[in-house]
Amino acid sequence: MRYFLKTVGATAVVAACVMSAAAGTAQAQPKAAAASLYAPSSLVLAVGQGEDAATATMLRAVTLTCMPKASGSHPSPSAACAELRAADGDFAQLVGSPSGMACTKEWKPVVVSVDGVWQGRRVAWSKTFGNSCEMRASLPEGSALSF
Repeated sequence: MRYFLKTVGATAVVAACVMSAAAGTAQAQPKAAAASLYAPSSLVLAVGQGEDAATATMLRAVTLTCMPKASGSHPSPSAACAELRAADGDFAQLVGSPSGMACTKEWKPVVVSVDGVWQGRRVAWSKTFGNSCEMRASLPEGSALSF
């Protein structure tokens, strides 16, 4: 009987240690990474010679990051980010009707494209103009798309 009590007692101690270790292990699990406070907004804006953004010869391109702060190679990142926020990321709203500027009717297409992430959503947008004069006439001065 004495041997039986020692065995039962030892088994209880081992079980208590295993339970304690399991409880300690459960508490030591790594915490999930905290989510960012801001949805990412990082874009590449480009102007190319051609009818389609995928096949156009790139003339110039800039980067624009709006969160957590405005930055990038865009000439006016803060103003461009503010304009995009006001348009709720709808790039078509940034293109106006051609102003009173006199342009030739020459067909030498130019495409403006935006590719990247806006407030956490993947975006790909482009607009083709008949020529560079028509593009300048349709994009207000200081626009996010004027670079």
